[in-house]
Amino acid sequence: MMDSDDGLKVLLADDHGMILEMIDMYLSRVPDIHLTTAKTLDKALEHIEAGESFDIVVLDLNMPGMGGSAGVTKVKKRLPDCPVAILTGEVSSQGVRDLIDVGTDGIVLKTTPLKTLVNAIRFMAEGEQFFPKELMFQIFPSETAKTDTPLSPKEQLVLSYLAEGMSNRQIASRLSLAEPTIKMHVRSVCVKLRCKNRTQAVIAAQSQGLV
Repeated sequence: MMDSDDGLKVLLADDHGMILEMIDMYLSRVPDIHLTTAKTLDKALEHIEAGESFDIVVLDLNMPGMGGSAGVTKVKKRLPDCPVAILTGEVSSQGVRDLIDVGTDGIVLKTTPLKTLVNAIRFMAEGEQFFPKELMFQIFPSETAKTDTPLSPKEQLVLSYLAEGMSNRQIASRLSLAEPTIKMHVRSVCVKLRCKNRTQAVIAAQSQGLV
């Protein structure tokens, strides 16, 4: 969980120099995000083992030393309470399952707009999970079953912000509501869409044209 006083501390490891530089340049304009970069998993682990603190770690799936989901396990072993996300151009269905099995908190595709990447990072740093709908359709197709239960206008609005990758805190701020109220709306949305969590609710809503 991020410390609001110090801002959000992100460790990003990617061996693709252009991507690393592009993300670094974009995040440098976001005042409350502090980015540390590395080009290999070993370099990322050096930052962690040096005692540096992070609110979220983002790892390129195919960089040197990763070994797929094994790289996530190495980071989780050293930072058990820190969200760990994967940045990748593509990943197989089995690869997604393996990443979920080791506790990966999210997968961000390299085709994702930088604004969405920032929202996804904030989302995961708040303790939520972030997985692209096209990947989740492959893994949980049965969770997108349609429902005839309508959403209220406020629930529809909350759902639209969830689809943008916003956290409960961000939605509460946007709507000038208390965070527990947003949590209740999210819970109601999940119930009405017959989904287990907000990630699957967004996927179901997108498949039904609700967002």
